[in-house]
Amino acid sequence: MTTISEPRILAADTDLATTEVADEGRCCVPSGMPAMSAQRAEELSKQFKAIADPNRLRLVSLISASAKNEACVCDLTEPLNLGQPTVSHHLKILVDAGILHREKRGVWAYFSIVPGALDALAGVLAEPK
Repeated sequence: MTTISEPRILAADTDLATTEVADEGRCCVPSGMPAMSAQRAEELSKQFKAIADPNRLRLVSLISASAKNEACVCDLTEPLNLGQPTVSHHLKILVDAGILHREKRGVWAYFSIVPGALDALAGVLAEPK
């Protein structure tokens, strides 16, 4: 019969202390996979925040459902019942997050989904734990 030992507090070189479980096993086994870097977490956070807004999520949906998977800003104001400056603000956030691509054609701006951007976000959510 295996008995579980009480944790022992070991003094560290700093003011912090670490806990060691005295039996042969560990309470947590590292997965062996490297942890996400702070830079990658920051990038992903920016992208997830960008699509978390209902209006921006609808914009992504409207653009991906439109002919040629692109839309002019002039075609996006009416479905959202928002003014052009508000729609442009939301589109800029999506462009800055790397989700949309902006192309200027004359006086109009056309937006399309960056290839693979949404698949990459979905992939992060589907990664094994």
